[in-house]
Amino acid sequence: MKALVYTGVESLDYRDVTDPVPMLNEQLIRIESVGICGSDMHAYLGHDTRRPAPLILGHEAAGAIKGGARDGERVTVNPLVTCGTCPACVSGRDNLCPERQIISMPPREGAFAEWLTMPESNLVTVPADVPLEKAALAEPIACGWHAVRIGLETLGAEHDNIRALVLGGGAIGLGAALSLAAQGVSDIKIVEPNAERRLHLQRNCNQNAISADQLNSNDMFDIVIDGVGFASTRATASKHARPGGVIMHIGLGEDAGGLDVRRMTLQEITFIGTYTYTAEDFRQTNQAIFDGRLGALDWIETKPLSEGARAFKDIRAGKVAAPKIVLIPDHAGP
Repeated sequence: MKALVYTGVESLDYRDVTDPVPMLNEQLIRIESVGICGSDMHAYLGHDTRRPAPLILGHEAAGAIKGGARDGERVTVNPLVTCGTCPACVSGRDNLCPERQIISMPPREGAFAEWLTMPESNLVTVPADVPLEKAALAEPIACGWHAVRIGLETLGAEHDNIRALVLGGGAIGLGAALSLAAQGVSDIKIVEPNAERRLHLQRNCNQNAISADQLNSNDMFDIVIDGVGFASTRATASKHARPGGVIMHIGLGEDAGGLDVRRMTLQEITFIGTYTYTAEDFRQTNQAIFDGRLGALDWIETKPLSEGARAFKDIRAGKVAAPKIVLIPDHAGP
């Protein structure tokens, strides 16, 4: 099969690789759509030691089952593979499974390829009227859905009057904003530094997107979601979380810096790191896509998988306004 292989810092090679072979209780998936994630960019830039070259990246996938009783069934892929038996899995916090694996990280190759094998339990059926390039958004949006659910549970308040601030207007941040709205929050602002993307969010995604300098110093929010994870965004989150508020930290931009621990201590601000999603969060996100609660999801840009290296370069250069680029394997084209 053809695959887009990460071969070194800022280097991707579209080439032939060995076809995957499904193991017991796995399905073979013909990939039809796969999104480029921020973590793929971190690996591409050489910033993620968990993803050593050579490696097939990509974990935001949708496609169709090939063979067996479910042949032809359209599915989204939950890329997080867990043991199912540990205390975390049994309690419904399977994303914290100590044996967890995720495709695009050894020992599991990723989905920037024509074919992928996955455990049957990781697949969610997609209705016939939902395009697979939109279904592939389930994974990045589920990260925001999970963070919003935990954040609102932590606040423990009615959602009608909650003010929310989202840092970052990429797919994680936008997905968090859409998840906030779907879970009952109406007052939402997104801070996005890229002017072109900010305009795209305003015009095409119906979002209240602003630059950081448009925040007033005394503007406070009940929940702040950091979808970027840099020292600068953590500083913004620390400054603008209200007393007793909650900061949900999704982004993995850099390891340290930014938090105003003194203010967080004096004002009893809760900081929660949040990683991926539970299997139930993933199912709920899919259902919200299917029933339209997350909107039209027409803010993606699609490119052939064979042109994936160019897409990465464009993202690196800040030339992409759309919050998400979805790659389409050539076998899935017109």
